[in-house]
Parts: sequence; C-alpha cells; structure tokens
Amino acid sequence: MRNAIATGLILFAGFFCGALFRMNGGVPSAVGQSPLAPASRDLGGNANQPSALAIAQPIQIPNGNPIGGGPVQGLLFPDGFIAMTSEEAVNVSVYDQANRSVVNIATRSIRPEAFMMASEIEGNGSGSVFDQQGHILTNYHVIEGAKDINVTLFNGDSFPAELVGQDPDNDIAVLKIAAPESVLFPVVWGDSSNLRVGQHIIAIGNPFGLERTMSTGIISSLNRQITSKTRRTIRSIIQIDAALNQGNSGGPLLSSRGELIGMNTAIATRSGDNAGIGFAIPINTIRRVVPQLLATGRAQRPTIGIMQVFETDKGLLVVNLTPNGPAERAGLRGSKLERRKVRRGVLTIEQEVVDHGQSDLIVGIDGQKVTKSDDLLSVIETRKSGDQVVLNVVRDGKVFQLPVILGSSD
Repeated sequence: MRNAIATGLILFAGFFCGALFRMNGGVPSAVGQSPLAPASRDLGGNANQPSALAIAQPIQIPNGNPIGGGPVQGLLFPDGFIAMTSEEAVNVSVYDQANRSVVNIATRSIRPEAFMMASEIEGNGSGSVFDQQGHILTNYHVIEGAKDINVTLFNGDSFPAELVGQDPDNDIAVLKIAAPESVLFPVVWGDSSNLRVGQHIIAIGNPFGLERTMSTGIISSLNRQITSKTRRTIRSIIQIDAALNQGNSGGPLLSSRGELIGMNTAIATRSGDNAGIGFAIPINTIRRVVPQLLATGRAQRPTIGIMQVFETDKGLLVVNLTPNGPAERAGLRGSKLERRKVRRGVLTIEQEVVDHGQSDLIVGIDGQKVTKSDDLLSVIETRKSGDQVVLNVVRDGKVFQLPVILGSSD
C-alpha cells in the first residue's frame, strides 16, 4: 500500500514538473522576465519602439489536470485569456500585436481584348503598415499594372493608394495612403541575418480575401532562389511551411517575437493552392531597398559596366563593356569588332567579325568563384555605388586581380 502511494506521488510530481517545464518553453527563464518580450526595431534598426506584446503571467489552474484532478500551470493574459501552452501564448500574443498592421490591397486593371474591347480585372493581396505617414509595404506583383489601388485597414476603413516606388527585380513596392495616424499601427521590423531552419514563424494575410488570416509553421529552408517578374534571380529567400494562398502575397512573415522577418511572396504549387511550400523575401533585402524607393521611387543598383558575357565551363568570357564604364576604365577587355576581307568566289568583300581572342575571362570576384552571370551579379548587388570589387581575370593564360570601382545604374 505504501509503495503504491509513493509511486503515485512520484508520478504526479513528474507530471506537474513536466507541465511546468513545457509552459516555460522547455528552458528556464529569468525571474521577472517575460519570454514573450521582443527587442523592437524601427526601419533603421534602432531598438527604440516600445513592446506591444501582451505580457502573460504564469498561473496555476486548480483541478486543471484531467488525470488526478491536480493543478496545472497556464499563462494569464491581461484580458483574462489563459493560454495552456507557451506556443499558444506566443501565437495569440503575436497576432494581438501585429494584426492591426496588416492591410488588404484591392486592385483594378484593364486588360485589352480583341476588336478594340477591354475587360476589367480585379486583384487582391496583402500588405503591412510600416510607418505613421501612411506608407504600405507590399509585393510589386500585387500592384503591377493596376489602374486603381485601394487599401483597407484593420477597422474596415478604405483609402485610395498611390504608388511611391517599386523594385520589380526584388518584387517590392511601397504605397501611400492618406489615413490618420490614429488608425496606423506600424509593424515592428526585425532582422533576417540570424534565422534558423526549424524556427517558429507566423504569417498573416488575406487569402481569398479573408482579411487578417493567420497561419503558423516553421522555416523549412534558407537561401532559396526564386525568379522575379523581370526574370531576375531573387536570392536569400526564406522557405516556410505555413499555409499561403492567393491573396497572401505582400503580407508579413513574423518571428515568435512579433517582428517582421520577411514578406510572403510566392508558393510552389501545381494546383494554385497551398502545398506546404511558401517563400518570403527576407527583411534585410527589404531594409536595403525601401529607403531608395522612398527617396527616388526606384532601386538604385551598383553597376560594374559589363553589358554581355558568355558563360563557359571556366568562367565568364567578356563580350561587351559599357563605353567608359567602370570595368572599361579599370582596364577590363571585351571582344573586338574587326573588319576582315573575305573571298567569295571571284569576289573579295569586307565584313565585320567579332574577335573573342582578346577577351578577358572572369573566374572570380572578391575571392568567390564565378561560373554564371548570377554569381557575378549576386556579389555586386550586395555592394553600393563607389565600392571596390576585385575581379580574378585570366588574360593570355595568366590569372591576375583587377580592382573595379562600381558605378551607379542611374
């Protein structure tokens, strides 16, 4: 009898300690410190925004354990809601913080048809409020070709939007609405440089027009590549398994701290609906592009002044250079156009011939091997105008380094 009682007490203590361990996320937390409190950042990365996450306090629920009627621990929110797991508490807190930052974007465009007729096309997407001046972040493909753009806020208020700037190569666009500050709740910007596969993520958007719908999942992979509408490769893409569908494009991808770490932009699917493979543009790419869109309306990219290359097994064979561009000024050589006499029967004619014999072969940039054009572009696009890159070039069978000062695409 005593052994049975002792065994029961040990099992109950083990169950209670296990429940307490799970409530704290599986790891001990500092006394008086909420595991839900974020380190908020603004667009510039400054940790100066107050936390908007609800602070959930641990409580014991009497007779909450269905086995034996013992107490269990929950997390009590200020409004009286009790979360039974730390994951549930995080999901509720992040949604409470971020859902008012998510907007619904409706577009109308005109599509020409036969016999001088045209039809009106309606579109739907998502976006995020990122400041109290009324700027809205979304995908370029959400508003591409739109004649009218309308933004609906969390409270149902709708405002016509104007396009501030767009970067089709990275599928990013910025809109602006004339809404009062009292109804604009900017999303908290995070950092995507230290993301991990398996990390918990939350997506909020408007799939099929269902406003501010939340889905959860994990980061499935990092550093994926997708192709933009301009057929440029977008790099460092975040792959997720959270459910994304038509209308989610442009919506925020959030960390469990409630911070914006990406913008949902595409899905891999054969049917057009969610198949568990979604993609998001990382916030650090957005952070680099958005200030340029606000300042000039378009992204300003550095350029090396190489117009055309041939991709070979050994590297990139330079064909055409921008006249007096950065690469030409640095001494890089491209193909030459020569006039040669060619005998055709009894006639001798002159014709232009492209001579690749004097062309330089680029095999690396800043210590990274180059075999494709994207290899070269991916390095250049992480720099800015005025930066120096060092090309590894093969000329006359010898490898040497050629410094090039990047120019501006403007």
